[in-house]
Amino acid sequence: MGVQTRWAALLPWLALTAAAQTSPHLGNLRQLTFGGQNAEAYWSPDGRRLIFQSTREPYRCDQIFIMNADGSDVRLVSTGKGRTTCAYFLADGKHILYASTHEGGEECPPPPDRSQSKVYVWAIYPTYDIYLATEDGRLVKKLTDSPGYDAEATVCWKTGKIVYTSLASGDLDLWIMNSDGSGKRQITNRVGYDGGAVFSRDGKKLVWRAHYPQEPAAVTEYKQLLARHLIAPSRVEIFVADGDGRNPRQITRLGCAAFAPTFTPDGNKIVFASNHHACDSRNFELYMMNLDGSGLERLTNFGGFVSFPEFSPDGKHLVFASDYGAKSRFEFNIFVAEWR
Repeated sequence: MGVQTRWAALLPWLALTAAAQTSPHLGNLRQLTFGGQNAEAYWSPDGRRLIFQSTREPYRCDQIFIMNADGSDVRLVSTGKGRTTCAYFLADGKHILYASTHEGGEECPPPPDRSQSKVYVWAIYPTYDIYLATEDGRLVKKLTDSPGYDAEATVCWKTGKIVYTSLASGDLDLWIMNSDGSGKRQITNRVGYDGGAVFSRDGKKLVWRAHYPQEPAAVTEYKQLLARHLIAPSRVEIFVADGDGRNPRQITRLGCAAFAPTFTPDGNKIVFASNHHACDSRNFELYMMNLDGSGLERLTNFGGFVSFPEFSPDGKHLVFASDYGAKSRFEFNIFVAEWR
């Protein structure tokens, strides 16, 4: 191998290393997926595997996959039908849950019609329900069956509680249920969107993203979008509460988009994604702050999209999704870095 060839082979590694060095907290950055749209990777309880959603051939929209923590042995665990999102391991490591539209139709639901909206919108597909499955993809139970959107579920491995977003109340609120789908209980009730909730490891705290429109015109616009199964996520902030939903409080006031929060392993800080350095853009980086929103610290400077962070069970690694080094506009890959 010539000098030029060897240098070219080192370029991707050097670029990743330089990106990681922008933060004293990240090191030894590694890319686990290559091509397609890969996002929301979450650890198994033993730290040996990751579950994530991906749009890749031959599938036309997101399906759920499991891979080893080094990116090897990728395998489909959802049905391959409809669209899926938000997968998570249960505490036993042998079961998973995810949201899927497959009972509403085997084809991918259509993307949102953004031509009728003045702002960027997400689709809130009403056929999403949350399903329990084995780690090899065998469906065990449908955990939600209320009309409308049920998705964005995560699990507290210590308590077995599941927190998720549901339209069961007529608005997008947070709900908690047991791992078998019993004991459903609504824990937020303000008009607006509550989503992406995650427990602290001890189950005593909860963090999520939310947008509560205040002015009458903004409330009307929110409800009109919701009637079309859409939401506008460009002004979401981070909220925390006790693990049962009590004592909710807003901890960011960035005025842009702040989402995908997660607690650090000790439960004393929150890592999240935001574009507040480039509001209204697609440029998201990772940030860290104290539980009261103070001490805001930027963790990445990739110059693109970085989001969906989660710490490994042993607290030594951080996994996230990014378009860093992407070869096409809509390519997103899974990365993992050492946490310092």
